[in-house]
Amino acid sequence: MITVTLDEIRLAQARLHGISRRTPLIEFLHTESDSCRLFLKPENQQPIGAFKLRGAYNKIASLSEDDRKRGVITYSSGNHGQGVAYAARALKTKAVIVMPSNAPAIKLEATASLGAEIVLVGPASADRQLKAEELAAQHGYVIVPPFNDEQIIAGQGTIGLEILEDLPEVEAVFAPVGGGGMISGVATAIKLSKPSVKIIGVEPELAGDAQASLRAGKIVQFPADEVSRTIADGLRTQSIGPINFEHIRRYVDDIVTISEDEIREAVRLLATNPRTVAEPSGAVAVAGCLFHQEQLPRTKINVAIISGGNIDPKMLEEIRRGSAR
Repeated sequence: MITVTLDEIRLAQARLHGISRRTPLIEFLHTESDSCRLFLKPENQQPIGAFKLRGAYNKIASLSEDDRKRGVITYSSGNHGQGVAYAARALKTKAVIVMPSNAPAIKLEATASLGAEIVLVGPASADRQLKAEELAAQHGYVIVPPFNDEQIIAGQGTIGLEILEDLPEVEAVFAPVGGGGMISGVATAIKLSKPSVKIIGVEPELAGDAQASLRAGKIVQFPADEVSRTIADGLRTQSIGPINFEHIRRYVDDIVTISEDEIREAVRLLATNPRTVAEPSGAVAVAGCLFHQEQLPRTKINVAIISGGNIDPKMLEEIRRGSAR
């Protein structure tokens, strides 16, 4: 069932006023996009360096005062954890973040610096979800899921509202796909406002479960040891959420997958502008638009969402030199 409405996304937009940044659209000039115009939505400019603040804050702000007093818990490879920690601090509630042991140090440190309690588990996304559920049962914490939740989806959908308000002539929007929170929210906001706009998801080949699910008409799960091989650490989810899947099936036109080399090249290209520096997960939508035009609808005005910019400086330097593997 489709559960998130346009009114709920507009309510999320009102809640987020003064909390999240209304990120500007930046035109991207590159030879690969000569046949069409490509604008970037730089969510790397959010206070936590990623879009996840939108959904996390909307979810926690929607809780009752009694629920917020219990504290919140989530499971995250990094950016959602930072979003929950930031929102919890702003709303004066305790936050516990269950993170994988292989999360980038820059994300671990940033989450801890926001005052959250960190619990480390194994690399599988199922590991951290199970641990969060266990701790929630023990301590009474309210779970703030990373993607499979209506309030999370509504918060992420505010990105779509902003794109339409700032560029009403947009013809296609490209969004990264991990668990499906962003794309389900963005697709819902845009398709319920302007159905003609194409919504294209982009994900790594090594974590191509969303594309496989869309093709199969049912949720397909990828093994943890495969998805953990992608450089795009924020997209290492093994499957999309059931609520997200219903929105994706109704509102997303297609999902394309990209190679690790294409992700690195997109990171390198985006790093030439300090305003668009992207972590690998944040660069995938741009890579899909630039390098897979033969698979895409023929549109002339496109937007690609940079979902985050929390990249380790050493990794960025290696990618710039072409030596990251």
